[in-house]
Amino acid sequence: MTQGFRFVNYPTRLLSGPEAVEAMAGEVKRLGVSRAFVVSGRTIAADTVSRPRIEAALGDALAGWFGGIEKDSTYASVAAATEEARAAGADMIVAIGGGSVLVAGRAVAIFLAEAGNPFEIMTQYPDGKPAYSPRLEAPKPPIINVVTTPNTAMNRAGTGLKNDDLDHRMEYFDPKTRPAVIVWDDDLLMRTPLEVYRSAAATILAGAVQGVGSLTGNPLTDGDRLQAFRLAAPAFARLGTEEDDAQARLDLMATAFLSNRIGDVTPLARGQAQGPAPWGRGYAVNTALHLRYPHIGQGEATAAVTPAVMRRYPQPVERARVVAESLGLDISGLSTAADLAAVLSEYLRFVYSSAGMATRLRDLGVPQEDFTAIVADTAKNFNANPGERDPAEAEEMLGILTDAW
Repeated sequence: MTQGFRFVNYPTRLLSGPEAVEAMAGEVKRLGVSRAFVVSGRTIAADTVSRPRIEAALGDALAGWFGGIEKDSTYASVAAATEEARAAGADMIVAIGGGSVLVAGRAVAIFLAEAGNPFEIMTQYPDGKPAYSPRLEAPKPPIINVVTTPNTAMNRAGTGLKNDDLDHRMEYFDPKTRPAVIVWDDDLLMRTPLEVYRSAAATILAGAVQGVGSLTGNPLTDGDRLQAFRLAAPAFARLGTEEDDAQARLDLMATAFLSNRIGDVTPLARGQAQGPAPWGRGYAVNTALHLRYPHIGQGEATAAVTPAVMRRYPQPVERARVVAESLGLDISGLSTAADLAAVLSEYLRFVYSSAGMATRLRDLGVPQEDFTAIVADTAKNFNANPGERDPAEAEEMLGILTDAW
């Protein structure tokens, strides 16, 4: 008997190579737009090499450029970008940067198109009831994502904005904000600072390692998981060395893309994606940390938390053996899930520390007295848990933080 599953394939075009930015000009013409509005962070906006290339590729279609998107896609910076995009008559969004900028680009597209108040159309968390995300029906302007770091935001439809005036992110979900085009340009990848690129890649590596232990016999997901792992581990090790080149960085981009595609294949019986609870908990903790502390990125949070999650929630022995053997680890004499989990945890800790990353929350300056507040932050994360808020989860989140400290 075969396993039933659902596969959704979204129409995205991907341009990759040394002249991918220039090739974007043909995609702009194909999309038939005339008012392309760029959103980016300050670094790209001030880059005297990359910015002229992008402006030349967009040509007469360039309607404006907002270069102030902030870390974690703050609502304030997105609102400012939306105001300028609306004034420019934008009919397309070009997002250039890492995950924060790509998420911001989706938010701008939503705010331009939807008539509702941003606070009314975001995911709602009613007391004592499951969270729900309002349907966003308006057509959205097409989006081109020019991606500079490996991240899972590059071809997703979820949007989360940081807003310090609320006790949770402003979350939106709209499949119409998936990009029409993704661009991976060699020079842009190499011009991304090492510490920025490595931070993003740390999260991608963790997902690839965990993915090898999640093989199910599904021919689509298993193929993507195996290829993602094959690319990720050696490419991450090359970052910051003499072998750090466009190919290594491109391999990590491909790993992120494949990791996203896995999420579009879901078991038929469930009808929706639901990752294993331990990884969902780890994601919720990571998100809470990098939103709360400006000096902590998602990659830094991942490097400190994931080894603790792997040890705290051992995989079944058969799956853990697959991961360890794929990594070339010596597991002779080990027979329990806990022993194998300890080896895998220490492997990740070694890889991250060898790259100069902190692997304990205390080394990131996270005080234990903040744990209660961090746990509260994890309760409202739609990606980690779209159902009812289970009070028992708070103890699990506290346990993760304690183990990672």
